[in-house]
Amino acid sequence: MNSMTKTPRTPKSRSSSRGANASVAGAAADALAIPIEAPSAQSPLETRSIILLCAARLLRENGYAAVSLRQIATEAGIRASTIYYHFESKEEILFHVLEEGLRVIVHEVNKGVAAMPAGLSFQERLRVVVRSHLHGLLQVGDFSSANIRIYGQVPEDVRMRHARSRNAYGKWWTEFLKQGVAEGAISPKLNLGVARIFVVGALNWTVEWYDPRRGTFDAFADNVCTLVSGGLVRA
Repeated sequence: MNSMTKTPRTPKSRSSSRGANASVAGAAADALAIPIEAPSAQSPLETRSIILLCAARLLRENGYAAVSLRQIATEAGIRASTIYYHFESKEEILFHVLEEGLRVIVHEVNKGVAAMPAGLSFQERLRVVVRSHLHGLLQVGDFSSANIRIYGQVPEDVRMRHARSRNAYGKWWTEFLKQGVAEGAISPKLNLGVARIFVVGALNWTVEWYDPRRGTFDAFADNVCTLVSGGLVRA
């Protein structure tokens, strides 16, 4: 890269998931289909991807208000004016960071669901979904963590534009929880809208307090899965 002085971390490659056991598909997949794979060398799309990667890292670490386009350009090793060849504004960068952050989580959930063997109980399937969500949020790059950190800080029009993707994922969770009710694992008296917001909100909030120095991710995820499934699913 002629204009690059450093190369940021690149996310792990991702494959599409098959529709099995209520995969996150349809509108959710369409809404979140923003490319993250590294394009061919020296292409405009490569510079665009690097800008987004650097923006996600800075936003995750510092929040929306503290990050400027000049800082993003410096992190990416390009001139500030170069950003405008790829994005119209900081708000457009924010939108794509939010979209990619949610797409990472959706991909991990899809992957976990697709790998489920037949015959799992709802409680076991719930553990897979919770663990997959946490993995996408905490273990795969900076986009998903940035999404949670800055969502409440970004301008209203950016949040509204991103709402379609969030709503699609929320709808998938509600349909997934309905399976638990149908199978007798979740009480029919439970308000699934409240349950979904509570569970997904609690999972997302781990961005603020999860500390890998206190133990392995596997041990952490197992504890969270036990808390969620034990508190939600009837014995």
